[in-house]
Amino acid sequence: MPFDVVCIAVIGKMNNPLYIKNCSSTYQDLKCHYIAHTSIDLVEERISTTKHTDQYLGLLYAMEELAVFGYITNTRVKFIIVTSLQDVAIKDQEMKNLFRKIHNSYVSLVSNPFYNPDSHKPIVSANFERAMAEVTAT
Repeated sequence: MPFDVVCIAVIGKMNNPLYIKNCSSTYQDLKCHYIAHTSIDLVEERISTTKHTDQYLGLLYAMEELAVFGYITNTRVKFIIVTSLQDVAIKDQEMKNLFRKIHNSYVSLVSNPFYNPDSHKPIVSANFERAMAEVTAT
């Protein structure tokens, strides 16, 4: 992957944080939480003002040396990826593939009959955690 993933966030359909993973030693966890929460408004604005047929929302905003990308599922679960801005151009197709991997991992998680997607509790799953580690490693 030609870019560094700083943070991955999964936000529930009621805008509650389900999973926030800080993948960087440079940034504090609190900054990742802040970015995830501020991006919720932008995702909501983007899907309410335009007829968005694609789940990939693209670049939501750039902040300092970070770029924030968004994705929304059919069930209104939002995925946020924060990358560090470098001299490399991030291609939309690379980002879409990354979001698809996260979405597939999430689908595997909610397919578990013991997982309640409406519980509003944070995701606690070793398989999901392992999948997110694989996503950030590639």
